[in-house]
Amino acid sequence: MKILFSSHPGYGHTHPLLPLALAARQAGHDVLYATGERFHPLLRGLGFRTAPAGMPIREAFATASAGMDGTNGELPQEEWLEPAVRAFNEILPRRFAADLLSVLRAQRPDLVVYQAGNPGAGIAAHRAGIPAVCHANARAEAIDPADRWQRRGMQLLRAVAAENGVELPEGQYLLGDRHLDIYPDPLQETSFLDRPERMPLRPVPFSESGELPQIVLAERKRPLVYLTLGTVLGTAPALRAAVDGLSALDAEVVVAAGPNISLADFPALPAHVHLEQWVPQAELLPLADLAVHHGGSGTTLGAAGSGVPQLFLPIGFDGFLNAGAVSAAGAGRRLLPEGVQRWEDRRRSDVVSAAAVAEAAGGLLADPEARQAAKAIAEQIATMPSPADIAARLPEFC
Repeated sequence: MKILFSSHPGYGHTHPLLPLALAARQAGHDVLYATGERFHPLLRGLGFRTAPAGMPIREAFATASAGMDGTNGELPQEEWLEPAVRAFNEILPRRFAADLLSVLRAQRPDLVVYQAGNPGAGIAAHRAGIPAVCHANARAEAIDPADRWQRRGMQLLRAVAAENGVELPEGQYLLGDRHLDIYPDPLQETSFLDRPERMPLRPVPFSESGELPQIVLAERKRPLVYLTLGTVLGTAPALRAAVDGLSALDAEVVVAAGPNISLADFPALPAHVHLEQWVPQAELLPLADLAVHHGGSGTTLGAAGSGVPQLFLPIGFDGFLNAGAVSAAGAGRRLLPEGVQRWEDRRRSDVVSAAAVAEAAGGLLADPEARQAAKAIAEQIATMPSPADIAARLPEFC
């Protein structure tokens, strides 16, 4: 069977789909992956055929923000959500639907598996008359008719779908396709658990192979704390405050700065703080005692599957949803900057104090109940159908 996988060209968008794509190829299916060319070297290295589609997310945001003063990251999120909603529900879907439609007509796959954050790929599949399956890359949001941003997003997406002769069904999730949900029940939005289109799929962390810092593999007498603020929204001041807070702990601290933060901004760190541009996160998390991070779904689910307690420093997007879910389950804690009470108040430039990070992280390291709650979530994740299980069922969806 010929299967086309598709996602936006971003780590948090592409990596969640790769375990199923790899399992599908292992099961003997012919897999083509359509996304931005930035990720083609990785995909080809994994043995996939590739097709260019879509546009960089930053480019979509720039288009949506045209005419703004360029300081939207300094404003409360409530004030720059319109560009974000336009980017993900109008600009990106329109471009992706157009690009992918030509790929589908040329390749004629039997099935399309598209990332939930990339509904343009699903719209293209529906227009081409090809069966499609939606693959989660984030937690579902509760449907709130009073939420003006949800209403605005669906209004824009319906317009893009209508341009392609596709009608979004009322009362169903996105396009109404089968939804492969990588969130375990304790961390998923409760109203989403019984939806008929939902099919659980075990989240399997993916990261590019690489060497772990020496301290991770060494025999240690102190706990290991892993710190990252992700690949998109993290800033040097926010990472510096977190590093300073964790430096006060009697622990080994491994820091992944990410692609947008220079290591030169962090000179003369203590010997127990190990700074790297990037680490193979999937290999590191099972060895950690605490994960301190921004709340991205990849890090959240990677830590959850490894039974690791989590301290959240959410900056934007689904970080707040993940932080709330893990905290409510007793397996972690959320910290917001001083004076911030709601996620709408949060600005990218806001920084959680080092003292608050030190207190919260120290408390979680010493909390047996948090470790037990994290272990219970990991045990439930282990019972979810594996990518190989779902790959074996993909022919059913055609």
